[in-house]
This record gives sequence, structure tokens and C-alpha cells, in this order.
Amino acid sequence: MKHNKYPQNHAQQPANAAATTDAPDGAVFTPSPDEVARRAYFTYVNEGSLDGHEVQHWLKAEAQMIAERNLTRVHGFHNHT
Repeated sequence: MKHNKYPQNHAQQPANAAATTDAPDGAVFTPSPDEVARRAYFTYVNEGSLDGHEVQHWLKAEAQMIAERNLTRVHGFHNHT
């Protein structure tokens, strides 16, 4: 069985947990651990599956997702209810 480089431990908060987005409407965006793990894993694979960069992959994935969310908010592509 292959070791999971990105375990889903929902009890732990990422080191940059304060890097959430406060939107003008008061909503706060934090990517789910499952989404971050998926993106971090793809980064790991795309960079040659080298060991020892798990934290960097996680933080990079989280930052990318927050930045993408910020772009959609600027352009108004978020929840239109």
C-alpha cells in the first residue's frame, strides 16, 4: 500500500490558517482540506514526486486556491443568490 503524502487530518489547522479571505459581504473563504490535498498532490506529482516538500506543496496549493477565489470575487463570479 502506498503511503499517503497528504493525510486528511481535519483536527490540525494549516500553518497559514489566518490566510483566509474576508469578502466585503462578510463571507470568509478557506479551502477545504480535501481540495488543498488534491491540488498539493498534483503539484507533488508534476514536480517529479520528490519527497520532503509536503509542507511547501500544501501551502502553495492553499495560497493558489485563495488567490483564485479572490480573483472570482473581484470579477463578481461568486455566489449570485
